[in-house]
Amino acid sequence: MKKAFIIFKKEITDTLRDRRTIIMMIVIPLLVFPLIMNLVVRIGSSQKAKAEERILKVGLVTQGNAAQLKESFLERADMTINQEVDMENIEKLVQEKKFDFVIVLAADFDQRIKDNQSGQLDLYYKTSSENEIGKRRILKIINSYRKDLVDHRLSGLNLDSSFITPLNIADHDLSSLQEKFGEYAGGFLPYFFVIFCFMGAMYPAIDLAAGEKERATIETLLATPATRLQIVMGKFLVVTLAGIISAAISIFGLYVAVKQTDKIPAKILDVIQNIVEWQSIALLLSLLIPLCVFFAAVLLSLSIYARSFKEAQSIMTPMNLIVILPAAIGIMPGIKLDLTTAMIPILNVSLASREIIAGTIKLGLLLEVYASLFLLAGVSLYFCVRWFNREEVIFRGN
Repeated sequence: MKKAFIIFKKEITDTLRDRRTIIMMIVIPLLVFPLIMNLVVRIGSSQKAKAEERILKVGLVTQGNAAQLKESFLERADMTINQEVDMENIEKLVQEKKFDFVIVLAADFDQRIKDNQSGQLDLYYKTSSENEIGKRRILKIINSYRKDLVDHRLSGLNLDSSFITPLNIADHDLSSLQEKFGEYAGGFLPYFFVIFCFMGAMYPAIDLAAGEKERATIETLLATPATRLQIVMGKFLVVTLAGIISAAISIFGLYVAVKQTDKIPAKILDVIQNIVEWQSIALLLSLLIPLCVFFAAVLLSLSIYARSFKEAQSIMTPMNLIVILPAAIGIMPGIKLDLTTAMIPILNVSLASREIIAGTIKLGLLLEVYASLFLLAGVSLYFCVRWFNREEVIFRGN
Protein backbone atom coordinates (compact mmCIF):
# COMPACT_ATOMS: atom_id res chain seq x y z
CA MET A 1 0.00 0.00 0.00
CA LYS A 2 2.97 2.33 0.53
CA LYS A 3 3.80 2.28 -3.18
CA ALA A 4 0.15 2.80 -4.06
CA PHE A 5 0.09 5.82 -1.75
CA ILE A 6 3.21 7.21 -3.46
CA ILE A 7 1.47 6.82 -6.82
CA PHE A 8 -1.59 8.52 -5.29
CA LYS A 9 0.44 11.53 -4.11
CA LYS A 10 2.13 11.85 -7.50
CA GLU A 11 -1.17 11.66 -9.38
CA ILE A 12 -3.02 14.05 -7.08
CA THR A 13 -0.23 16.59 -7.55
CA ASP A 14 -0.48 16.27 -11.34
CA THR A 15 -4.26 16.49 -11.19
CA LEU A 16 -4.25 19.69 -9.14
CA ARG A 17 -2.00 21.27 -11.77
CA ASP A 18 -4.57 20.66 -14.52
CA ARG A 19 -6.76 23.72 -15.06
CA ARG A 20 -9.64 21.83 -16.68
CA THR A 21 -9.86 19.43 -13.77
CA ILE A 22 -9.92 22.24 -11.20
CA ILE A 23 -12.68 24.02 -13.14
CA MET A 24 -14.84 20.88 -13.42
CA MET A 25 -14.11 19.63 -9.90
CA ILE A 26 -14.26 22.85 -7.86
CA VAL A 27 -15.22 26.02 -9.74
CA ILE A 28 -18.37 24.84 -11.56
CA PRO A 29 -19.94 22.96 -8.59
CA LEU A 30 -19.27 25.97 -6.35
CA LEU A 31 -20.83 28.47 -8.75
CA VAL A 32 -23.73 26.53 -10.28
CA PHE A 33 -26.10 26.46 -7.29
CA PRO A 34 -25.71 30.15 -6.32
CA LEU A 35 -26.14 31.19 -9.96
CA ILE A 36 -29.14 28.92 -10.62
CA MET A 37 -30.94 29.75 -7.37
CA ASN A 38 -30.38 33.49 -7.72
CA LEU A 39 -31.46 33.48 -11.36
CA VAL A 40 -34.54 31.33 -10.80
CA VAL A 41 -35.73 33.28 -7.75
CA ARG A 42 -35.04 36.71 -9.19
CA ILE A 43 -36.36 36.02 -12.69
CA GLY A 44 -39.41 34.22 -11.27
CA SER A 45 -40.21 37.10 -8.92
CA SER A 46 -39.65 39.67 -11.66
CA GLN A 47 -41.84 37.85 -14.19
CA LYS A 48 -44.62 37.33 -11.66
CA ALA A 49 -44.57 41.01 -10.73
CA LYS A 50 -44.69 42.00 -14.41
CA ALA A 51 -47.60 39.65 -15.09
CA GLU A 52 -49.55 41.00 -12.10
CA GLU A 53 -48.93 44.64 -13.07
CA ARG A 54 -49.62 44.13 -16.78
CA ILE A 55 -52.57 46.04 -18.20
CA LEU A 56 -54.83 43.38 -19.69
CA LYS A 57 -56.49 43.98 -23.05
CA VAL A 58 -60.00 42.66 -22.52
CA GLY A 59 -62.78 42.47 -25.07
CA LEU A 60 -66.23 42.56 -23.43
CA VAL A 61 -69.37 41.63 -25.38
CA THR A 62 -72.40 41.80 -23.06
CA GLN A 63 -75.09 42.25 -25.75
CA GLY A 64 -77.00 44.48 -23.31
CA ASN A 65 -76.78 41.99 -20.43
CA ALA A 66 -75.17 41.81 -16.99
CA ALA A 67 -74.91 45.52 -16.24
CA GLN A 68 -73.34 44.81 -12.82
CA LEU A 69 -70.63 42.58 -14.32
CA LYS A 70 -69.94 45.17 -17.03
CA GLU A 71 -69.56 47.87 -14.41
CA SER A 72 -67.13 45.71 -12.41
CA PHE A 73 -64.85 45.37 -15.43
CA LEU A 74 -65.07 49.06 -16.40
CA GLU A 75 -64.01 50.06 -12.88
CA ARG A 76 -60.75 48.14 -13.15
CA ALA A 77 -57.65 50.31 -13.65
CA ASP A 78 -55.50 47.27 -14.51
CA MET A 79 -57.57 46.39 -17.60
CA THR A 80 -58.31 48.11 -20.90
CA ILE A 81 -61.91 47.24 -21.75
CA ASN A 82 -62.99 47.30 -25.39
CA GLN A 83 -66.69 46.74 -26.03
CA GLU A 84 -66.40 47.03 -29.83
CA VAL A 85 -65.38 43.46 -30.69
CA ASP A 86 -65.89 41.81 -34.08
CA MET A 87 -67.93 38.76 -33.05
CA GLU A 88 -67.06 36.84 -36.20
CA ASN A 89 -63.29 37.15 -35.70
CA ILE A 90 -62.90 36.67 -31.96
CA GLU A 91 -60.56 33.66 -32.27
CA LYS A 92 -58.39 35.47 -34.83
CA LEU A 93 -58.18 38.58 -32.64
CA VAL A 94 -57.02 36.50 -29.67
CA GLN A 95 -54.58 34.48 -31.81
CA GLU A 96 -53.05 37.71 -33.13
CA LYS A 97 -52.85 39.06 -29.55
CA LYS A 98 -55.12 42.01 -30.25
CA PHE A 99 -56.86 40.94 -27.03
CA ASP A 100 -55.52 39.00 -24.06
CA PHE A 101 -59.06 37.90 -23.15
CA VAL A 102 -62.47 38.20 -24.76
CA ILE A 103 -65.62 37.72 -22.67
CA VAL A 104 -68.87 37.03 -24.53
CA LEU A 105 -72.28 36.80 -22.86
CA ALA A 106 -75.15 35.05 -24.62
CA ALA A 107 -77.95 37.27 -25.98
CA ASP A 108 -80.46 35.70 -23.55
CA PHE A 109 -78.11 35.90 -20.54
CA ASP A 110 -80.27 38.21 -18.40
CA GLN A 111 -83.46 36.36 -19.28
CA ARG A 112 -82.02 33.01 -18.24
CA ILE A 113 -80.71 34.49 -14.99
CA LYS A 114 -84.16 35.97 -14.34
CA ASP A 115 -85.70 32.53 -14.93
CA ASN A 116 -83.29 31.01 -12.38
CA GLN A 117 -81.40 29.21 -15.13
CA SER A 118 -77.72 29.26 -16.06
CA GLY A 119 -76.49 32.12 -18.21
CA GLN A 120 -73.82 31.33 -20.84
CA LEU A 121 -70.49 33.17 -20.57
CA ASP A 122 -67.61 32.34 -22.95
CA LEU A 123 -64.01 33.26 -22.13
CA TYR A 124 -61.48 33.26 -25.00
CA TYR A 125 -57.72 33.37 -24.35
CA LYS A 126 -54.39 31.70 -25.16
CA THR A 127 -52.72 29.67 -22.46
CA SER A 128 -49.36 31.00 -21.26
CA SER A 129 -47.66 31.43 -17.89
CA GLU A 130 -48.30 35.16 -18.14
CA ASN A 131 -51.97 34.72 -19.07
CA GLU A 132 -52.55 32.28 -16.19
CA ILE A 133 -52.01 35.15 -13.76
CA GLY A 134 -54.24 37.37 -15.89
CA LYS A 135 -56.90 34.67 -16.02
CA ARG A 136 -57.02 34.56 -12.22
CA ARG A 137 -57.73 38.31 -12.21
CA ILE A 138 -60.55 37.88 -14.76
CA LEU A 139 -62.09 34.92 -12.91
CA LYS A 140 -61.96 36.79 -9.61
CA ILE A 141 -64.36 39.39 -11.06
CA ILE A 142 -66.61 36.76 -12.68
CA ASN A 143 -66.74 34.61 -9.53
CA SER A 144 -67.62 37.64 -7.42
CA TYR A 145 -70.50 38.39 -9.81
CA ARG A 146 -71.60 34.75 -9.71
CA LYS A 147 -71.63 34.79 -5.91
CA ASP A 148 -73.81 37.90 -5.95
CA LEU A 149 -76.28 36.13 -8.28
CA VAL A 150 -76.41 33.06 -6.03
CA ASP A 151 -76.93 35.20 -2.90
CA HIS A 152 -79.73 37.11 -4.65
CA ARG A 153 -81.51 33.88 -5.64
CA LEU A 154 -81.19 32.42 -2.14
CA SER A 155 -82.50 35.57 -0.48
CA GLY A 156 -85.51 35.51 -2.85
CA LEU A 157 -86.27 32.00 -1.60
CA ASN A 158 -85.58 32.90 2.05
CA LEU A 159 -82.73 30.40 2.12
CA ASP A 160 -79.30 30.57 3.73
CA SER A 161 -76.11 30.07 1.71
CA SER A 162 -75.59 26.76 3.57
CA PHE A 163 -78.52 25.39 1.55
CA ILE A 164 -76.25 24.97 -1.51
CA THR A 165 -73.25 23.74 0.50
CA PRO A 166 -74.52 20.56 2.16
CA LEU A 167 -70.98 19.28 2.64
CA ASN A 168 -68.09 21.12 4.24
CA ILE A 169 -64.73 19.58 3.39
CA ALA A 170 -61.91 20.20 5.86
CA ASP A 171 -58.63 19.47 4.10
CA HIS A 172 -55.91 18.40 6.58
CA ASP A 173 -52.56 17.94 4.84
CA LEU A 174 -50.33 16.24 7.40
CA SER A 175 -47.17 16.50 5.27
CA SER A 176 -44.54 18.71 6.82
CA LEU A 177 -43.07 21.57 4.79
CA GLN A 178 -39.81 19.59 4.61
CA GLU A 179 -41.65 16.58 3.15
CA LYS A 180 -43.33 18.79 0.56
CA PHE A 181 -40.03 20.41 -0.34
CA GLY A 182 -38.42 16.98 -0.63
CA GLU A 183 -41.22 15.81 -2.92
CA TYR A 184 -41.03 18.75 -5.31
CA ALA A 185 -37.40 19.89 -5.17
CA GLY A 186 -35.75 16.86 -3.56
CA GLY A 187 -35.39 15.08 -6.90
CA PHE A 188 -33.93 18.16 -8.56
CA LEU A 189 -31.04 18.63 -6.12
CA PRO A 190 -29.75 15.00 -6.16
CA TYR A 191 -29.82 15.22 -9.97
CA PHE A 192 -27.10 17.88 -9.75
CA PHE A 193 -25.15 16.00 -7.06
CA VAL A 194 -24.98 12.89 -9.27
CA ILE A 195 -23.95 14.90 -12.35
CA PHE A 196 -21.20 16.68 -10.41
CA CYS A 197 -19.91 13.33 -9.11
CA PHE A 198 -19.61 12.11 -12.68
CA MET A 199 -18.16 15.30 -14.16
CA GLY A 200 -15.73 15.75 -11.27
CA ALA A 201 -14.34 12.23 -11.80
CA MET A 202 -14.33 12.28 -15.61
CA TYR A 203 -11.51 14.71 -16.36
CA PRO A 204 -9.03 13.27 -13.82
CA ALA A 205 -9.81 9.78 -15.19
CA ILE A 206 -9.11 10.92 -18.75
CA ASP A 207 -5.88 12.69 -17.81
CA LEU A 208 -4.46 9.94 -15.56
CA ALA A 209 -4.73 7.17 -18.18
CA ALA A 210 -5.38 8.38 -21.73
CA GLY A 211 -3.50 11.60 -21.00
CA GLU A 212 -0.46 9.69 -19.79
CA LYS A 213 -0.59 7.49 -22.89
CA GLU A 214 -0.58 10.60 -25.04
CA ARG A 215 2.32 12.13 -23.10
CA ALA A 216 4.16 8.77 -23.18
CA THR A 217 4.69 8.86 -19.39
CA ILE A 218 2.74 5.68 -18.56
CA GLU A 219 5.75 3.56 -19.56
CA THR A 220 7.80 5.34 -16.89
CA LEU A 221 5.27 4.37 -14.25
CA LEU A 222 5.26 0.75 -15.42
CA ALA A 223 9.05 0.66 -15.08
CA THR A 224 8.88 1.56 -11.35
CA PRO A 225 8.89 -1.13 -8.61
CA ALA A 226 5.16 -0.58 -8.10
CA THR A 227 2.89 -3.40 -9.25
CA ARG A 228 0.08 -2.91 -11.77
CA LEU A 229 -2.42 -3.18 -8.91
CA GLN A 230 -0.63 -0.49 -6.91
CA ILE A 231 -0.48 1.84 -9.92
CA VAL A 232 -4.16 1.44 -10.77
CA MET A 233 -5.15 1.81 -7.10
CA GLY A 234 -3.20 5.06 -6.83
CA LYS A 235 -4.91 6.44 -9.93
CA PHE A 236 -8.28 5.08 -8.89
CA LEU A 237 -8.13 6.77 -5.47
CA VAL A 238 -7.36 10.12 -7.10
CA VAL A 239 -10.32 9.84 -9.50
CA THR A 240 -12.62 8.76 -6.66
CA LEU A 241 -11.44 11.64 -4.47
CA ALA A 242 -12.04 14.10 -7.31
CA GLY A 243 -15.66 12.91 -7.65
CA ILE A 244 -16.24 13.12 -3.88
CA ILE A 245 -14.75 16.62 -3.69
CA SER A 246 -16.90 17.76 -6.59
CA ALA A 247 -20.05 16.39 -4.91
CA ALA A 248 -19.10 17.91 -1.53
CA ILE A 249 -18.44 21.29 -3.10
CA SER A 250 -21.80 21.16 -4.91
CA ILE A 251 -23.50 20.66 -1.52
CA PHE A 252 -21.47 23.56 -0.13
CA GLY A 253 -22.56 25.56 -3.20
CA LEU A 254 -26.17 24.89 -2.21
CA TYR A 255 -25.42 26.25 1.27
CA VAL A 256 -23.84 29.38 -0.22
CA ALA A 257 -26.83 29.82 -2.55
CA VAL A 258 -29.27 29.63 0.38
CA LYS A 259 -27.30 32.24 2.34
CA GLN A 260 -26.99 34.61 -0.61
CA THR A 261 -30.55 34.47 -1.95
CA ASP A 262 -32.70 36.96 -0.06
CA LYS A 263 -36.07 36.37 -1.80
CA ILE A 264 -36.70 32.79 -0.64
CA PRO A 265 -39.82 32.57 1.59
CA ALA A 266 -38.85 32.28 5.27
CA LYS A 267 -40.55 28.89 5.81
CA ILE A 268 -38.85 27.32 2.79
CA LEU A 269 -35.54 28.89 3.86
CA ASP A 270 -35.83 27.17 7.26
CA VAL A 271 -36.39 23.81 5.53
CA ILE A 272 -33.38 24.27 3.22
CA GLN A 273 -31.20 25.23 6.19
CA ASN A 274 -32.28 21.99 7.91
CA ILE A 275 -31.19 20.11 4.78
CA VAL A 276 -27.68 21.57 4.88
CA GLU A 277 -27.15 20.53 8.50
CA TRP A 278 -24.25 18.14 9.05
CA GLN A 279 -26.46 15.06 9.59
CA SER A 280 -28.15 15.43 6.20
CA ILE A 281 -24.88 16.29 4.49
CA ALA A 282 -23.19 13.24 6.03
CA LEU A 283 -25.98 10.95 4.77
CA LEU A 284 -25.86 12.48 1.28
CA LEU A 285 -22.09 12.11 1.07
CA SER A 286 -22.28 8.54 2.36
CA LEU A 287 -24.51 7.75 -0.63
CA LEU A 288 -22.34 9.59 -3.09
CA ILE A 289 -19.04 7.96 -2.02
CA PRO A 290 -19.81 4.44 -3.36
CA LEU A 291 -21.32 6.07 -6.45
CA CYS A 292 -18.04 7.95 -6.97
CA VAL A 293 -16.16 4.65 -6.60
CA PHE A 294 -18.36 3.14 -9.32
CA PHE A 295 -17.89 6.15 -11.63
CA ALA A 296 -14.13 6.17 -11.01
CA ALA A 297 -13.73 2.47 -11.88
CA VAL A 298 -15.80 2.72 -15.07
CA LEU A 299 -14.25 5.99 -16.26
CA LEU A 300 -10.70 4.85 -15.51
CA SER A 301 -11.31 1.61 -17.43
CA LEU A 302 -12.53 3.53 -20.48
CA SER A 303 -9.62 5.95 -20.22
CA ILE A 304 -7.12 3.07 -20.10
CA TYR A 305 -8.70 1.64 -23.24
CA ALA A 306 -8.59 4.94 -25.15
CA ARG A 307 -5.54 5.77 -27.31
CA SER A 308 -5.58 9.52 -26.58
CA PHE A 309 -7.18 12.26 -24.48
CA LYS A 310 -9.48 13.17 -27.38
CA GLU A 311 -10.61 9.57 -27.92
CA ALA A 312 -11.32 9.18 -24.21
CA GLN A 313 -13.50 12.30 -24.32
CA SER A 314 -15.43 11.01 -27.33
CA ILE A 315 -16.03 7.66 -25.55
CA MET A 316 -17.12 9.20 -22.26
CA THR A 317 -19.27 12.06 -23.54
CA PRO A 318 -22.21 9.76 -24.48
CA MET A 319 -22.05 8.38 -20.94
CA ASN A 320 -23.48 11.70 -19.75
CA LEU A 321 -26.81 10.57 -21.20
CA ILE A 322 -26.55 7.21 -19.42
CA VAL A 323 -25.97 9.04 -16.13
CA ILE A 324 -28.58 11.74 -16.73
CA LEU A 325 -31.40 9.33 -17.65
CA PRO A 326 -31.79 7.47 -14.31
CA ALA A 327 -31.10 10.69 -12.40
CA ALA A 328 -33.84 12.43 -14.41
CA ILE A 329 -36.26 9.54 -13.81
CA GLY A 330 -35.82 10.20 -10.08
CA ILE A 331 -37.35 13.66 -10.59
CA MET A 332 -40.56 12.27 -12.09
CA PRO A 333 -43.64 12.14 -9.84
CA GLY A 334 -44.74 8.72 -8.66
CA ILE A 335 -41.23 7.20 -8.74
CA LYS A 336 -40.53 6.07 -5.18
CA LEU A 337 -37.68 4.34 -3.39
CA ASP A 338 -38.71 0.71 -2.89
CA LEU A 339 -37.13 -2.75 -2.89
CA THR A 340 -36.79 -2.67 -6.69
CA THR A 341 -35.63 0.91 -7.32
CA ALA A 342 -33.14 0.63 -4.44
CA MET A 343 -31.17 -1.83 -6.62
CA ILE A 344 -30.98 0.38 -9.74
CA PRO A 345 -27.67 2.30 -9.94
CA ILE A 346 -27.82 6.12 -9.97
CA LEU A 347 -31.63 6.07 -9.71
CA ASN A 348 -31.35 4.64 -6.18
CA VAL A 349 -29.01 7.50 -5.18
CA SER A 350 -31.36 10.09 -6.64
CA LEU A 351 -34.41 8.63 -4.87
CA ALA A 352 -32.62 7.99 -1.57
CA SER A 353 -31.25 11.55 -1.60
CA ARG A 354 -34.78 12.86 -2.14
CA GLU A 355 -35.99 10.85 0.87
CA ILE A 356 -33.10 12.18 2.98
CA ILE A 357 -33.96 15.76 2.01
CA ALA A 358 -37.63 15.13 2.85
CA GLY A 359 -36.64 13.49 6.15
CA THR A 360 -38.60 10.31 5.31
CA ILE A 361 -35.78 7.85 4.53
CA LYS A 362 -36.35 4.29 5.80
CA LEU A 363 -33.35 2.51 7.29
CA GLY A 364 -34.00 -0.81 5.52
CA LEU A 365 -34.16 0.76 2.06
CA LEU A 366 -31.14 2.95 2.83
CA LEU A 367 -29.10 -0.13 3.75
CA GLU A 368 -30.21 -1.83 0.53
CA VAL A 369 -29.03 1.19 -1.47
CA TYR A 370 -25.65 1.07 0.32
CA ALA A 371 -25.31 -2.68 -0.32
CA SER A 372 -26.13 -2.41 -4.04
CA LEU A 373 -23.77 0.54 -4.51
CA PHE A 374 -20.83 -1.07 -2.71
CA LEU A 375 -21.37 -4.34 -4.59
CA LEU A 376 -21.43 -2.50 -7.91
CA ALA A 377 -18.40 -0.42 -6.94
CA GLY A 378 -16.46 -3.57 -6.00
CA VAL A 379 -17.31 -5.33 -9.27
CA SER A 380 -16.36 -2.22 -11.26
CA LEU A 381 -13.01 -1.92 -9.47
CA TYR A 382 -12.26 -5.60 -10.08
CA PHE A 383 -12.77 -5.22 -13.82
CA CYS A 384 -10.77 -1.98 -13.83
CA VAL A 385 -7.75 -3.78 -12.33
CA ARG A 386 -8.09 -6.69 -14.79
CA TRP A 387 -8.32 -4.20 -17.68
CA PHE A 388 -5.12 -2.46 -16.55
CA ASN A 389 -3.27 -5.79 -16.39
CA ARG A 390 -3.80 -6.43 -20.13
CA GLU A 391 -0.82 -5.32 -22.21
CA GLU A 392 -2.88 -5.11 -25.41
CA VAL A 393 -5.13 -2.55 -23.71
CA ILE A 394 -2.43 -0.37 -22.13
CA PHE A 395 -0.38 -0.21 -25.33
CA ARG A 396 -3.32 -0.22 -27.71
CA GLY A 397 -2.42 1.72 -30.85
CA ASN A 398 1.31 1.98 -30.01
